[in-house]
Amino acid sequence: MNAAIIGCMKVLLIEDDRKISSFVKKGLKEQGFIVDSCENGDDGYDLASGQAYDVVVLDIMLPGRDGLSILRALREEKITVPVILLTARSALRERVEGLNIGADDYLSKPFYMEELLARIHAVTRRASGDQLSLMQVGHLTVNLITREVKLGKEKVELTVREFSLLELLMRSPNRVFTRTQILEHVWGYDFDPQTNVVDVYVRRLRSKIDLESDAPLIETVRGVGYRMIKPEEE
Repeated sequence: MNAAIIGCMKVLLIEDDRKISSFVKKGLKEQGFIVDSCENGDDGYDLASGQAYDVVVLDIMLPGRDGLSILRALREEKITVPVILLTARSALRERVEGLNIGADDYLSKPFYMEELLARIHAVTRRASGDQLSLMQVGHLTVNLITREVKLGKEKVELTVREFSLLELLMRSPNRVFTRTQILEHVWGYDFDPQTNVVDVYVRRLRSKIDLESDAPLIETVRGVGYRMIKPEEE
């Protein structure tokens, strides 16, 4: 049940410890993720079963429905979204049970944000069958793990949002994305649909990857939105 349009990844965090939740949300958003969160198992199950996410980060000990109960129900309903369990360091039995009923990975508390990010990338790559971390369109390459962008041999420095916008367009070359779709998958659903932030960021991105090109990679589709042009020789 992965998000229909994969660009900036959408994560559901189900964690009742507000300090941990705030720490994780801040770290994920700084990396360009869209994050929904809740603090109890009942709301978490409703979100996980009713919406599309790229990954669920799920605490085992929750008020209301516990994490293992949520995981078991999702798998019984054939919802295959990758799930990373958050567990106490001593909770060996719960970790084993979680893996047996369909968890994709687990992290023991406390953990480093860098490790959670690496595990999110790993489980989503496995779920999509994509073992490659490198995307390429024309002379432009993007490494999804190191977040390094190169135009030919030249390194291109991008902000978090610019990177997320570029990733969205590169994952579906030649596909036209409306401004609303780009807003939803790069900024989230709480942005004013009348904002011109998409056009501003497309201009910024073009200034870095298309400035001196005779064959621009990003095309404006008048009245609709934008798309990444894949050269015919590819």
